[in-house]
Amino acid sequence: MTPPYGLQGRAAVVTGASRGIGLAVAEALAGAGVRVCVSARDPDAVRRAAERVGGIGLAGSVTDAAHLDELTGLTLRTFGRLDIVVNNAATNQPYGPLMDADPEHWREAFAVNVEAPLRLVQCAWRAWMGEHGGAVVNVCTEGAEHVGPRVGAYGTSKAALLHLTRQLAGELAPGVRVNSVSPGLVRTEMARFVWEGSEDELGASLPLGRIGRPEDVAAAVTWLVSDAAGWITGADLLVDGGTRVRAARPDSPAHAVHERLRRRTPDGRGSAR
Repeated sequence: MTPPYGLQGRAAVVTGASRGIGLAVAEALAGAGVRVCVSARDPDAVRRAAERVGGIGLAGSVTDAAHLDELTGLTLRTFGRLDIVVNNAATNQPYGPLMDADPEHWREAFAVNVEAPLRLVQCAWRAWMGEHGGAVVNVCTEGAEHVGPRVGAYGTSKAALLHLTRQLAGELAPGVRVNSVSPGLVRTEMARFVWEGSEDELGASLPLGRIGRPEDVAAAVTWLVSDAAGWITGADLLVDGGTRVRAARPDSPAHAVHERLRRRTPDGRGSAR
């Protein structure tokens, strides 16, 4: 059976791909016939992820410009092309009120969530996409369009990433399409502190009756980078189980996720997805 979407034989880089949404994206792309290079910070996790998707991997930090250069070069040397970039690596630190935000952690949030995606797209553009075209998807968040308790740094940096997506879409068209997906609450390690112990309650507060799974976001990413979305650029695709429309329900409770954010704190592992 021919893989869907016309992606057979293309090559992709996926960051933050050792677990959660990033790993699900890498698996979905590989299932569609894409050759995948995964990146994350932990070497053992990268090796396992690369084996799982039948691809290659490189451990390192997306804030390291040399790592992004090496990632691009490795993909081109191995696959001979680089058609797809999925910027998924992220951090939700510093967590808490902005008046308490440490300046170093604030800068780190923008280095990971905004600067790194730009730098990787620059590498891909110069090495392949500028001449041959391609598709980029940035993983943002449903929360980028509104405020929430204790997530000001994360939301602000992701709002910047959302604007960066649109800016790049305008600058790199028509050869390169640049879009984003904005997940709601998804069952990942990064968000465990929010959903653990209350998954059913939180899911029941959403119109579609459950919180998200990494595979939900991966399916959206795969579609966006495919030929099926060939006339779409500069768009943000919400994958949120109806979070934005929940208030229209007459039985809609208070925003359950915000209540959890007020009561809980990440364990410090708030990077990747």
